[in-house]
Amino acid sequence: MKKFDHGQEHRDDGMVLIQTNLDDMNPEYCPYITDRLLEKGANDVYWIPILMKKGRPGLMLNVLTDRLLLSEMETVIFEETTTLGLRYMPVSCSRLGRNFEKVSTPWGAITVKTGYKAGKLVHFAPEHEDCAKAAREHGIPIKQVYEYVRAIYISQKSL
Repeated sequence: MKKFDHGQEHRDDGMVLIQTNLDDMNPEYCPYITDRLLEKGANDVYWIPILMKKGRPGLMLNVLTDRLLLSEMETVIFEETTTLGLRYMPVSCSRLGRNFEKVSTPWGAITVKTGYKAGKLVHFAPEHEDCAKAAREHGIPIKQVYEYVRAIYISQKSL
């Protein structure tokens, strides 16, 4: 499996999106299954609430992975869910170059993830875990931390 320098903008070819619909599984299993898939190398795992035939509520599991990891993903999905079958769709993913920067705040340093297209900053976001930790430790709303970090980052970059 090829490894990319995620600091550089690139395209991942040879990716596969695995899908399955589940209408007879306890949704409390979802976080555990997500963690197992990510530990096995999935690039992304997400769940979508759906209505299935006869109006039954269900979940659609979506797993983005390199095609070389299909067997490992299938094993986890078949072992941990109630599915009897999977769908596969070949996909390519275009990814921004990424970087992590620190912003000083009254509550400590907060990491900001940045995204670059052709060397130009096109996206940035405070890291949730850092913001949540600061909010908990200082008894302030998390949205206050996010807004402060975004404002400081913008002022430092003159965006």
